[in-house]
Amino acid sequence: MSTVERKVRSLVAEDDGMREAIKVVLDHASDGEVKWVDVREEISSGQWGRLIEKGILEDGESGFALADRAGIEDGLESADDSGPITSGGDADAPEGTSWSKWDKAAGLATVGLFAGYAWAPVRQVIAGAVDVVFGPLMNVVPFHVVIMVVALATGLYSTLLRAGLMDMEKMGQYQDRMKNIQERRKEAKKRDDQEALDAIQDEQMEAMGDQLGMFKEQFRPMVWIMFLTIPAFLWMFWVVGYRGSEANYQLGELVIPIAGQAVEWTEPILGPIQIWIVWYFLCSMAFTQIIQKSLNIQMSPTSA
Repeated sequence: MSTVERKVRSLVAEDDGMREAIKVVLDHASDGEVKWVDVREEISSGQWGRLIEKGILEDGESGFALADRAGIEDGLESADDSGPITSGGDADAPEGTSWSKWDKAAGLATVGLFAGYAWAPVRQVIAGAVDVVFGPLMNVVPFHVVIMVVALATGLYSTLLRAGLMDMEKMGQYQDRMKNIQERRKEAKKRDDQEALDAIQDEQMEAMGDQLGMFKEQFRPMVWIMFLTIPAFLWMFWVVGYRGSEANYQLGELVIPIAGQAVEWTEPILGPIQIWIVWYFLCSMAFTQIIQKSLNIQMSPTSA
């Protein structure tokens, strides 16, 4: 069953008046196109709008073109011959996301950067390179301000990368399709329609690939974010002294409300988590929210 056929069946199932509206459009379609002025006496503007909204009518050269005449006719015929829809719906399977060679290269490089947490020579090289950028700040402002600058930078590029690389509309399509299947499954259970349940079960198995598609959509920007953030983290570890090693800068002590006294930056505050890590994440979350609001960037999936 084609996508257009499923959409026609869905429209007719929701509103039987759409059956006649679609027939009128088919009758007036000349060379595969129809204009509103040709059918406005026979169908309502709401019905016309629904046909456009569902993609049954598409932009044409002089009017609106039929998306698939054969599929529309098959949809009307199958809607006449059968009862409730047992499979398919308005939510189509979105096209999968493919990673470019640069995405794959960033993924491999990110895996290599993780070696810096376990291998001192790698950590020294990466931290030394990042120190060229942030090192001068250490001689001008306190360490907690430097961490704020790092958090601001990571929050900015993280937000921009997610907005640029993750297709929120496609994420919404994945969610809409799964929601559509679940709703039709509930309706079939209420009707005790075993044939419909079997068909929906098969469709649900086919839709399992959507979970992989969503994961690829979410993980693509994360690869680039980690590629840029891991070096910054390795540098901060190098500054404070990695796992008890000697610090590379004089950081001094600080007074924090939770501890109520002067403590070292490497002092554990939440279990084994050190103070500087907690401070970084607090700053990062705050700056990320401010950046998203300031740039009006939507970070939740857009429903179709």
